[in-house]
Amino acid sequence: DREGAAAAIDRLVAEGVESIAVCFLHAYANPTHEAQVGAMIRERAPHVALTLSSEILPEMREFERTSTAVTNAYVMPVMGRYLASLEGELRKLEATATLLIMQSNGGVMTAEGGRRRPVHVIESGPAAGVIATAALARAIGDPNALSIDMGGTTAKASIIEGYEIKRTGEFEIGGSMSQGSRLNKGGGFLLRVPAIDIAEVGAGGGSIVSVDGAGALHVGPRSAGAVPGPVCYDQGGKEVTLTDANVTLGYLHPERLPSGLRLDAEKARRAVAEQIATPLRINLAAAAHGVYLLGCAGMARAVRAVTIERGRDPREFTLVAFGGNGPLFAAEMARSLEIGTILIPPAPGVFSALGLLEAELEHHLVKTFLRPLFGTKPSEIAAAVAELEREAEALLRGEGSRARVEIERAVDLKYQGQSFELTVPLPPSWTDEALRQLAASFGVEHERTYGHKAEGDPIQMVNLRLTARVLRPADRAVIQLEADRTVQGGDRRAYFGPAHGEIATPVITRAALGATPQPGPLLVDEYDATTLVPPGCAARLDAHGNIVITTGGTR
Repeated sequence: DREGAAAAIDRLVAEGVESIAVCFLHAYANPTHEAQVGAMIRERAPHVALTLSSEILPEMREFERTSTAVTNAYVMPVMGRYLASLEGELRKLEATATLLIMQSNGGVMTAEGGRRRPVHVIESGPAAGVIATAALARAIGDPNALSIDMGGTTAKASIIEGYEIKRTGEFEIGGSMSQGSRLNKGGGFLLRVPAIDIAEVGAGGGSIVSVDGAGALHVGPRSAGAVPGPVCYDQGGKEVTLTDANVTLGYLHPERLPSGLRLDAEKARRAVAEQIATPLRINLAAAAHGVYLLGCAGMARAVRAVTIERGRDPREFTLVAFGGNGPLFAAEMARSLEIGTILIPPAPGVFSALGLLEAELEHHLVKTFLRPLFGTKPSEIAAAVAELEREAEALLRGEGSRARVEIERAVDLKYQGQSFELTVPLPPSWTDEALRQLAASFGVEHERTYGHKAEGDPIQMVNLRLTARVLRPADRAVIQLEADRTVQGGDRRAYFGPAHGEIATPVITRAALGATPQPGPLLVDEYDATTLVPPGCAARLDAHGNIVITTGGTR
């Protein structure tokens, strides 16, 4: 109904809408009508950002497709303005390198790709940290690592298993916990795009602490942000944050951070006393330590979401903690989960940025291919995969990428009548024997995931998937970090709970640790983060410059 479509477009434009998403029920199978409406929008309102569901997610399931398309439309104008500003500033600096944007799946794409498909960028910051953790795991020869990235507003957790990053085909954002799990839905906005499997909770250094009417203590999800920031920043912040509790406890310097930021510890102490200690009728140290432990619990919640809730034992992983606040909370949080070893990498506050330098240019493509596994000619599958490969080649051609392209092919399979499918790698050849092997691989994956398989039941193909990856040169330059020249020394009085009380705690540099374990308590002050080694733990420096903290756990 072209007249109806035209009237709808004109009504939206008259309302001042700056971005439009189009989603038709069966556009995954036939995108012609969506394309026609898209052409009408470009003709009648060329200034409006446009998202077609058949371009952003050509898959069946209209709810997931619509939610993903609408989110893409929502972010598109913001991302467009941001990238235009970034490119302008880079031109002023006479930068000539290609601008690449991190994706939620752990790869990078061009700025133009980021403009058209910003929904692929939403979880890009946490993804970069996981990429860096995987590179660190390979460097130290530890196949199982658990990354925890705690910054100013959130704590993000993910696992590396057998040196492999875990990925998911969908996740939710905007809920109390963002995570990729089909078992926990309805807390936010569902996005069906490839992403690293990350659980994210609202607990960071700037997270606001409050006491509710029933006397329960809460950390986050609201954040004071950088402006006005925590009370101790003395920039107008009035509400207590995790950072104010850390200053009160003595974990952070009472007057300045190593970066030079000035702090007002007395303001923080007064705020914690008035807003937390007095309502709870406890002393100042106990109130601040309770806030700290609640921050640890928030981190632990994210870790449990990617380990215990996925059938993994966190005690079998080495915890890699980073972000501006991760090293402050990691040891206490690890002890609560009986994790034995923690690594704090060099430059922990900017560790995610190192992940950006490790990432490779990637494109993830999908096409709905609803067919029975047996009864479909291998040549039909080959033709459909070839179509995806041509699309990938066109994308790579537009980005000037040629050599070192790696292609991975996979298919979503399910038993007939099931609502959800599992992704299984496609074999390299297209024969009847290959299809039988594919069915066997699906049975193994189904049993691993659900605890059973249904031999003899008909298997259905749902989606074909293709990942095109441009591998980085093997001889690329090794990332070198300058030594932290921040001068520390002396000690700070820090409170470690009722069992230990307040202790004069040595403040040292990373280099001062050495290879021999030193018992806690210790505080390692660096330009971008402070590492806390509590009583009962020990810390040393490994050959790669990582701080290794042992908690007495099982690993």
